[in-house]
Amino acid sequence: MTPRRAAREQALKVLYSVVVGDCEPAAALRDVVGENADGGQRAFVEELALGTLEYAPKADRIVSPLLEGWAIERLPTIDRLLLEMATYELRCRPETPTAVAINEAVALAKRFSTEDSGRFVNGVLSAVANATDAKEA
Repeated sequence: MTPRRAAREQALKVLYSVVVGDCEPAAALRDVVGENADGGQRAFVEELALGTLEYAPKADRIVSPLLEGWAIERLPTIDRLLLEMATYELRCRPETPTAVAINEAVALAKRFSTEDSGRFVNGVLSAVANATDAKEA
């Protein structure tokens, strides 16, 4: 597993701890990443997790119209968190290539969510990326 994928997995775990476990973000970061983690990886996990938490309402507004026949609140928690995290990356971290943000979210969906989640996350994030590209054109 690449260091960035491991960091995204840790960020997902932090998000899950905050949203489902009602844990404070700082405590979740400490629990998931640990005190002795590599500084660069810890900084990436922290930026990704905290940025996603802050951006989540906007990410939900971006994603909601793209969910054909679904309401954001009805999605499996992991899928929703991955969509929020990847949307944050697509919209707020221009240094992350679009394909990387999407592929990483799909890989995490396949690992941590339902059998169909990879395809679902891919489709929604592709639509987010296309909407982003259209706004930038």
